[in-house]
Amino acid sequence: MKRIRYIIPLFLTALILGACHRDELYPVPLTSIVEASAFSTSTRIQAQVLGLYTALKNGNFYGGRYLIAGDVKGENFIDLTANLITDYDVWLENPTNSATAVIGLWQYAYVTINNCNLFIDGMTKSGTMVISATQGTQYIAEARLIRALSYYSLLQFYALPYANGNGSNLGVPLRLTGIDGPGESLLARSPVDSVYGQILADLNFAEANLPSSYSSAYNNTTRAQVNTAIALKTRVYLAMGDYTDLITEANKIVTPGAPFTATSGVPFALVSDYTKAFIAPYTTSENIFSLPMTTTSGDNPGTQNQLAYYFTPGTAPGVGNGEFCLNPAGVIADPNWTATDRRKSFVTTIGSHQWLTKYIAPSPYTDYPPVIRYSEVLLNLAEARVRSTNSVDPQAVALLNAVRNRSDPATTYTVASFATSTSLINAMLEERNIEFLGEGIRTSDLMRLQQTIPAKGSAPSIGPNAVGYIWPISSTELSLNTLCVDN
Repeated sequence: MKRIRYIIPLFLTALILGACHRDELYPVPLTSIVEASAFSTSTRIQAQVLGLYTALKNGNFYGGRYLIAGDVKGENFIDLTANLITDYDVWLENPTNSATAVIGLWQYAYVTINNCNLFIDGMTKSGTMVISATQGTQYIAEARLIRALSYYSLLQFYALPYANGNGSNLGVPLRLTGIDGPGESLLARSPVDSVYGQILADLNFAEANLPSSYSSAYNNTTRAQVNTAIALKTRVYLAMGDYTDLITEANKIVTPGAPFTATSGVPFALVSDYTKAFIAPYTTSENIFSLPMTTTSGDNPGTQNQLAYYFTPGTAPGVGNGEFCLNPAGVIADPNWTATDRRKSFVTTIGSHQWLTKYIAPSPYTDYPPVIRYSEVLLNLAEARVRSTNSVDPQAVALLNAVRNRSDPATTYTVASFATSTSLINAMLEERNIEFLGEGIRTSDLMRLQQTIPAKGSAPSIGPNAVGYIWPISSTELSLNTLCVDN
């Protein structure tokens, strides 16, 4: 019987990845499951869909390095170790096709995608005959949401932003069926707009078929539900510059006025204390989607992939390796980020540098990496309202205030605070830079607007038309897939 295999031959992962975990979200792996029996019981089917989350949270992907690269490619950090294994070349804006970051992110994103595709294929072929149609469709919806997030993530590094050519440039190979044998890797890159179209199709399917909620706050945070799909669509539409559809989606989970909340599905809202979103149990009303980590071997990011390892030193309260300190000329120098802002409590002076201590769980580094928080939905909506109306929109100001005031009560904006819509947009971008520091969003924000990535330390600035603005394609992919061309 043919056994399930994956496209990338390096560090192959089993279809069922994961380790023991509470609530059975990440069960003991069912390794070496033959294709004929992988979908033979409801237990095996459930184990497989839950294992998809474990692929997503691999340390080379959303477990650490996707978020890290999304920040250190920007201007807010200074590299201190000059280590090519830990993203020195990413920080310098000059990684090669064979760079650790370039190969690793591509590889694990596509492993995750292929896991999803194999699962969807298997469910379509036989799984729906084992469990109910409703349950089977829900599981497929979870797989499609994870696939959508993975494709979105690939576009942020390996393709020009949507605004450049209105999505007409080359994106990434769009694989929608599972690869379970050799000779199946040949596929050309699809245009950016086609990849985004599939992302939205997957998220729309997920919204229509996911449960509105689960029975525990833990599962509502760590497993996809309806509002997860809606929230991610606001991020995707922002990247595409589609502000009308963004507003439509955000209005499903954001009330017209303060206090802004989701009134259907999981009742997401801003948590009163920003810092609570980053400490155990990581399941506040703000944490729409986070990825759980434990001390169990294999259930944490692994060596040189961890957020706290990169962003904090080994001197207390740091628990890491001191790879990247905060850039003194970066966002921490912004005079509008006041000393009394609660978010400044995550900026800590240790030795001669300032460090981001948002992630502080010690080795084996069990901080839950945040995928998306409710504050992002609010700021996505605020920006879309201003850009779509070209005005100082009152609701947009209120949304901006909601995010700023919960951490900095002394600062309150009014419509009169902004002379033009541009000044309001600039305040929103400033707020995003503060709010999401260390969460992997900064580079995407710069690139979706085709802005120059500023210089920092010895790393030069890099403009939207320069070589290196986006990453080259992984050398592993180019060697396996002769139809895939490089950037």
